[in-house]
Amino acid sequence: MTATDHDPAVPPVSRTIRTFHPRRGRMSDRQTDALSRLWPVYGLDVPDGPVVPVDLADLFGRRAPVVLEIGSGMGDSTAAMAAADPDRDYLAVEVHTPGIANLLHLVERGGLRNVRVAEGDALSLVSGLPEGVLDAVHVFFPDPWPKSRHHKRRIIQPTHVALLRSRLRPGGVLHCATDWAEYAEAMRETLEADPELVDAYGGFAPRPAHRPVTKFERRAITAGRPVADLLYRRR
Repeated sequence: MTATDHDPAVPPVSRTIRTFHPRRGRMSDRQTDALSRLWPVYGLDVPDGPVVPVDLADLFGRRAPVVLEIGSGMGDSTAAMAAADPDRDYLAVEVHTPGIANLLHLVERGGLRNVRVAEGDALSLVSGLPEGVLDAVHVFFPDPWPKSRHHKRRIIQPTHVALLRSRLRPGGVLHCATDWAEYAEAMRETLEADPELVDAYGGFAPRPAHRPVTKFERRAITAGRPVADLLYRRR
């Protein structure tokens, strides 16, 4: 099956309901410089419209296990994990331009050859990947869309999870984290309902050492919002 064929076991993903807010924001001179110089080297545009196939070996210039980071924020966690894990490649997808620029700066500063940065809709990007090509998918602190009428925009919902899972290799890991208690329970229910995913811990996971503590997480803990991790493996 090619990246553009439709697997009947995976429901089609809606292209009209987005799971994110496009975000530009102000950039520092350092970020502006990093974006202009480094995007042509490490960047990947995810276009709106028809799905575009992505060849990961061509993108990274080698064949290695690949971790997909959905919503990399300012990039600190992605850069830290990639630096500690040089035998795997990290593909970060983000829509916040200053965050993209900051990650590019961190990639250059750290001399990281195993990071690429995509800008656009993560679900469109995933749709362009072949099945079973990812070693792991990380969804750390996605927008909880707390209002009931916005729950349809959450990235962790059955249709999206089926798509993400289909791109994992057998034994590959879908790792989610959130500081929003209601969303954590909803995530768990959704992941439990997928017949091809297995809970690695029989419930919420202990905090994995490989996931760096970010400023965002520290603020959540200070505000009294405990962080929940969920790790599921594809059968």
